Amino acid sequence: MSRIRVLVVDDHTLIRQGIVGLLESQPDIEVVGQAGTGREAVASFATISPDVVLMDIAMPGINGLTATREMKERRPDVRVLVLTIHDREDYLFQALRAGASGYVLKGADVQDLLAAVRTAYRGEIYLYPSVTSTLVADYLRRARGGQDRAIYDGLSDREREILHLIAQGKTSPEIAAELFLSPHTVQSHRDHIMTKLDLHSKAALIKYAIAKGLIEL
Repeated sequence: MSRIRVLVVDDHTLIRQGIVGLLESQPDIEVVGQAGTGREAVASFATISPDVVLMDIAMPGINGLTATREMKERRPDVRVLVLTIHDREDYLFQALRAGASGYVLKGADVQDLLAAVRTAYRGEIYLYPSVTSTLVADYLRRARGGQDRAIYDGLSDREREILHLIAQGKTSPEIAAELFLSPHTVQSHRDHIMTKLDLHSKAALIKYAIAKGLIEL
């Protein structure tokens, strides 16, 4: 079984080593590198080619968001999970705009962190549970102001419904069972959604839904 190759980036040695120890105790995860600064992270990334990067935000030199953007420019398929003590809306949306696949607080439960790594590796979006309230609040604010609706309003009611379910992490068979449709019909709707939104993967669909505040809880 191939293991998830992870690069751990944090400028606090004790925190970084603690995360490394936790990850290395898992049979499906392999820590292939560590870095204490954003610049070291980018340099290591170029040589070890990790699947997932656990990225601190506040670091000396270039910060984690800048490092994330540089990594995504070099290898768009890499999954970067932002790991931070800051439960702040501005950091959350900056991280998503930089291309992060998730946002995890350093105070998270061990199982939340492991779930985040595995979720990101599958190409899905992971958000620490408390962060979802921020997304909902932002959605309500923009909905009241009538912002960012033009493209979304171009979807049919069924396509919006399916987009919501995709954003919740449900597979095509699960969506088909919930909506009493065939998997083929769900896939057809998914293809139409991607074409209309000019998106090309499930991860991109989820990021779109997050950015627009379309996830229903």
